[in-house]
Parts: sequence; C-alpha cells; structure tokens
Amino acid sequence: MEVLGKDCLTYPVAVLTPTGKMRGYRVFYAEQGRHMKTIFITGGTGYIGTRLIGLLLLRGHRVIALVRPGSEHKVPAGAEVTSGDPLKADSFTSSVPAGCTFVQLLGVPHPSPRKRDLFYTIDLASLKASADAAFLAGAAHFVYVSVAQEPTNIMKDYQAARATGEQYIIGKGLSHTFIRPWYVLGPGHWWPILFLPLYTILRWLPATRKKATALGLVTIRQMLSALLASIEYPESTGTIMDVEAIKIKKRRDK
Repeated sequence: MEVLGKDCLTYPVAVLTPTGKMRGYRVFYAEQGRHMKTIFITGGTGYIGTRLIGLLLLRGHRVIALVRPGSEHKVPAGAEVTSGDPLKADSFTSSVPAGCTFVQLLGVPHPSPRKRDLFYTIDLASLKASADAAFLAGAAHFVYVSVAQEPTNIMKDYQAARATGEQYIIGKGLSHTFIRPWYVLGPGHWWPILFLPLYTILRWLPATRKKATALGLVTIRQMLSALLASIEYPESTGTIMDVEAIKIKKRRDK
C-alpha cells in the first residue's frame, strides 16, 4: 500500500497495509461530525479493494469484506470479515446490513479477450448475486466499478458483461453509482504509460478524439478519490462516472 498524495486527497495520508501497519507521512482521520457509514465490499483483497478498505477505515467507516473461505487473512486489519460464495447471494445476504453502501469490486484480474467466458461466469454472476443480496438486505446505495462503454472490438465481451450488470442493478431499483474506468494505472499496472504519447496525438485528431478520451487512462489515486466520493457523498439515485469524471472527481470534506 503506497501513500496517497495530494492529487487524490486533500491531505497526505498514511494507509493501512494488509498486516495493519501504517505507512506514510501522517494519518488523516475522519472529520468530527462526518456521517460515518457501513460499507459492504466484494473484491476487498484485490488491487483496488485493499487500498480502498484502508482509506475507509482511516476515515472512520465500518467496513465488512466478503471473502471466500481461506482468504480472510488477506483483508486489511480493522475490517470485519464475512465468508461466503460471491456467486451465491444466499451465502452472504444475511451479512449485508440494512442501509449500508454496497461496493462491488469483484472481477477477473487482468481481464483480456482470452478470459471471455469468465466475464460472464464470474464477473456477471457475482454482480447479480451482489445486486440480489443488496436488494434483499435493503442496502441504501450500490457502487459498481464497471468499465468504459465506448465500443471496442478487442474487449467487447468484457464491456457487454459489465453493461448487462449495470442493467441488472437498474432493474433491481437500487440507488447506484457506476464508475467506468478503462485501465487503472498503479503499482504492477504501469505498462500502458508507454502509450501516453499516442493518447495525446489521438486526442488532438478530431476523428479519434472521442474514443481516445473515453478510453483514457486513470490512476489508482483518481479511482480511490472517485470511490470515496461515491460512497461518502452519493449524488443521486443513478450516477455514471466515465473516465473524464473519474479524473476530476474530488472527495469533499465538510
């Protein structure tokens, strides 16, 4: 877990490592008077999830992480852990608190065209189970990390599975935020930086500007800032944050 600097949060903060230790300049605690929330999260042991849990805990929120049996030790210290099968709603619905914010991060790591079938059997199946559980438990808001929906050929199945998931959430009548990155840069995920000069050129050209912008790169800091804002200050019953919105979204302190 790295320190998140000022381009993500108002102040430098230290974040919890998976072992519960602190790293960074100084800890930023939740402001007095902030309405603390209960967050139920899937995918909490992954690239984004461990970092998000650390920040939520530091800001005073209650976090409950759903993991498969045997993965409990991977959850950052301080979070509550519940074991279940993320593909079967009835295995964890009873652990979802009424009025919570449900954050769906679970998905196939390092998605690529060769994982086409997994987009439906894991990503979409787990999303449906989560939406069912959130609906039955009476969750207040559902935050779904989807994917950019600008049409592509190479990742069309990935986009289709995520789009189907979005419609499933809407069909459940859940208050929701859909966050649609294309690729999230960060530790172990830096290689697309090589394409930044190409992105710059494509954004200059009228014929490719729209696609290059919609399929732009965002950083892990920008993603975490967008997630925090969506959890702490949901803007409406149905919000979509595309790549450009993720880049400019800032957490508000009141």
